[in-house]
Amino acid sequence: MKNKELIKPKLLHQCMELIDARLKVSQQSILDIQESLNSETKSSAGDKHETGRAMLQLEREKAGQQLAELERTKAVLSKINPNSSPKIIGLGSVVFTDKGNYFIAVSLGELNIENTSIYAISAATPIGQLLMGKQVGKEIAFRGNKMIILETI
Repeated sequence: MKNKELIKPKLLHQCMELIDARLKVSQQSILDIQESLNSETKSSAGDKHETGRAMLQLEREKAGQQLAELERTKAVLSKINPNSSPKIIGLGSVVFTDKGNYFIAVSLGELNIENTSIYAISAATPIGQLLMGKQVGKEIAFRGNKMIILETI
């Protein structure tokens, strides 16, 4: 892989784009639900009307919770300095092991940078907790598999 110093900024940018896209979808969903609530008119079947409104209210509440979670995720990403490269693994570290590559940030799954798969994981995940605080050369065991930390950025 060329230009390893560019990996972290590219990963961070890709994560931000994914979160921003999800934020837009969530915000549009809330607007659509609100529009449905506003256009809902009282019909002669009063109970049916009230049930419909209650369902829309629940959907709006669920969408609001999703939006809040996405905003918290974006806040975590904003704390990452793309130019730092500490020796001890922490938030924002890119970790290369003999079994896989990880970006300790937020859980977004597999990302591809320059034909290399890197898994964006949260520090709170089981593998993230094992990696946190470790250094190059350390060996960790995850689900019965041993892996060696080869490099960090």
